[in-house]
Amino acid sequence: MKEGIVFDIQHYAVHDGPGIRTIVFLKGCPLKCQWCCNPESQSFIPQLRYIDFRCKKCLACIDYCKLNAITFHDDNILRSFDLCKNCKEKQCFENCNYEALKISGAKYSVEKVMDIVSKDIPFYNNSGGGVTFSGGEPFSQPDFLLQMLHECKKNNIHTAIETCGWCNIEDIEKSLDYINLFLFDLKLINDEQHIKFTGKSNKKILENLKLIAEANKQIIIRFPLIPGITDISQNIIEIMDLMKNYNLKEICLEPYHTLGIEKYTEHGLTYPLPELRNYKVQEIESIKNIFLEYNFICTVA
Repeated sequence: MKEGIVFDIQHYAVHDGPGIRTIVFLKGCPLKCQWCCNPESQSFIPQLRYIDFRCKKCLACIDYCKLNAITFHDDNILRSFDLCKNCKEKQCFENCNYEALKISGAKYSVEKVMDIVSKDIPFYNNSGGGVTFSGGEPFSQPDFLLQMLHECKKNNIHTAIETCGWCNIEDIEKSLDYINLFLFDLKLINDEQHIKFTGKSNKKILENLKLIAEANKQIIIRFPLIPGITDISQNIIEIMDLMKNYNLKEICLEPYHTLGIEKYTEHGLTYPLPELRNYKVQEIESIKNIFLEYNFICTVA
């Protein structure tokens, strides 16, 4: 059976589909959303993560680094993440005494994922829950995803998928019979703006949404609220119009937050939108009320 790259598995989740759920995060995404709060989800390969506050400067990592990517200067540990990309041994991670070094992403077999998931089946049965495949973009590892979906169906496990929608339409067609719920991202309807802030056109996304809607699958739209980018009136109107066209009733607002900024530093990355701020509660309520006024079911993540 297939193997894939997974960067996290979370248990007892209650916001990513009905009931109590296990979320399997697949690594790699075709989009590069500038506000992404999980930068470790974008690359398709495992990445070194350095969590500064855990480091006690024991210098064990320097002893094990074969590429001289880790140095000690002026009482600071310095790491070259570019050099780390070429490392195959990961001895620094395995010998870190304080778990300051971690690897984001590891190979998992379908069997290993299902073994982890199956331990939570009693919680699914008691709560109407199941498994949610997230990312990154799960459809970026289509064969791995499809085999896990097959196994879930054989075990009568409810499945949901969180998708940005940018993937091959054939991969969605193959999966339709195995997915109970699509949690489908809509970010920007204007294609030029979509390219500017995510790096990709949204044409493929809208085609895939049309396919899923016409197949009468259950869909909840997820709408990331990004100040001054996605929350402008024209974009909100266009999203509502699109939902009406496909008779979609439910949308979940995902307000921007700054909680993921530290992850960029920990992975040696630069955060693209440092000027953005968190929303005030009343601002979120105001946008939620717009959707409610037009008879949509609207929740806030």
